[in-house]
Amino acid sequence: MTGLRARQKADKNRRILEAATGLFHEVGYDAARIEDIAERAAVSVGTFYNYYQSKGDMLLATVAMEVEEVLDSGRSIVADPPRDVLSAVTLLVDQYYDHSLVYLSKEMWRTAMAISIQQPETPFSKRYTDLDRTLCAQVSTLVSNLQRKGAVRDEIDAGAVGAMFFNNLNMMFTEFVRDETMTLERLKLEVARQNRPLATLVSVAAT
Repeated sequence: MTGLRARQKADKNRRILEAATGLFHEVGYDAARIEDIAERAAVSVGTFYNYYQSKGDMLLATVAMEVEEVLDSGRSIVADPPRDVLSAVTLLVDQYYDHSLVYLSKEMWRTAMAISIQQPETPFSKRYTDLDRTLCAQVSTLVSNLQRKGAVRDEIDAGAVGAMFFNNLNMMFTEFVRDETMTLERLKLEVARQNRPLATLVSVAAT
């Protein structure tokens, strides 16, 4: 019985998130009303508030869902990356970016970022920050695995280099969501160009 209740709760939560993101895409975050989200999800407004205190909480929960799926999709790349450092980093970064607009528009990302900065102590904001750290750790694990493969020099601090790659991809993603004209393809090309010098510096020279 407990398992059934947990599944029902997870199903309602998923329906609320899907209803909300669909409505945000259609009318924008500001114009979307909680009553309309609840109606679309086939739940009462009271049920909505059992899960989320505000639209902002629910938006950050959508970000968390997005990032968790991104982390999951990156695990196979990290476990067995191509031996070339730039190719491996680019493959992982592109995987992150390809998934970034599945649930959220640029407007929704901008709003989520602002909420996480303005309300850093809420549970959903803390989850947002924790997932960011987990993404950074995944990039560092990639560099560490490349080091074990002999592609990254032994004296290199894999954690620090991974953080540098991550900080760049994160900063450039922020630029991407701020600029409505920037395409994903342009973002990927620019980040790969910026990552090339660091990848070259840490790589074991070909013989």
